[in-house]
Amino acid sequence: MQSLRAATSGSRALTTTRQSTLRYPVSFTGGRTFSQSSAVRGGGHESHYDPPSGWLFGVKPGEQYEKEGWENLMYWGFGGACAFGVIAYAFKPDTSIQTWALEEARRRLEAEGILPDPDNKKD
Repeated sequence: MQSLRAATSGSRALTTTRQSTLRYPVSFTGGRTFSQSSAVRGGGHESHYDPPSGWLFGVKPGEQYEKEGWENLMYWGFGGACAFGVIAYAFKPDTSIQTWALEEARRRLEAEGILPDPDNKKD
């Protein structure tokens, strides 16, 4: 009898959960909960299609290309960041497990006296 009650209470919990989630439409639960304004949607009803002009990047042959204001800043900024990244990568410390194990083995062998200490030079 006890197992029958447990089985029915579980099914009641399932139906209660199912009813509580279906109480509100999906659009209401997915809405902007803490907002006073409506969501701004794109569009504007005009065509976003630019017809092809037949010229590469829109520059006609014989015309000089004029750079826009952001282009030099982007070239120098992006190029400088890439150069900084390459230099930082070249001078990064070696943190591999093999290097650590080699140094640790050398230190232990020097402590035991098996390997001579490279700092002590005998003349």
